[in-house]
Amino acid sequence: MKQPNILVTGTPGVGKTHLSKRVAEQLGFKWQNVSDIANQNGFVEEYDEEFECPVLDEDKLLDHLEPIMQEGGNVVEYHSSEFFPERWFQAVYVVRCSTSLLYERLQARGYNDRKVKSNMECEIFQIPLDEAKDSYRSEIIVELQSDTEADLDGNVKLIADWLEHWRSANEGKKQ
Repeated sequence: MKQPNILVTGTPGVGKTHLSKRVAEQLGFKWQNVSDIANQNGFVEEYDEEFECPVLDEDKLLDHLEPIMQEGGNVVEYHSSEFFPERWFQAVYVVRCSTSLLYERLQARGYNDRKVKSNMECEIFQIPLDEAKDSYRSEIIVELQSDTEADLDGNVKLIADWLEHWRSANEGKKQ
């Protein structure tokens, strides 16, 4: 693998998509939006009416992504991280935002009260962060705050700097 793979995870509404798109564009990586991939390829087993979200067929999704991930140079975005193989990622970024801002963002998306409450609890109890900590080595996990445009710019720079360091550390190694 000549390029690393990066996972961007966090509660819906924290800014994963904005960050992932910007990082992929700036670094010349491929943006892998897992929700879009699942919907476009029929990797949805059912729809959870209560929480208004699809339930993924994780096996089919992982089989589809395996050869893509072996190539490297991917920014994978999804709100959950525990089912991805650890070997796929050289960095895991958990995006967070203030709960007041998250509430506004979820309301603006038109989420029902139950879905807003569930996502707010997810952020308050730092479920995505704990999930990442349970699934990946601590040294590859970075928590990022994403409340403002300045936060976004800083996060993109931080990831670009990480990539430069990764490349230096892996230069000349047989992949």
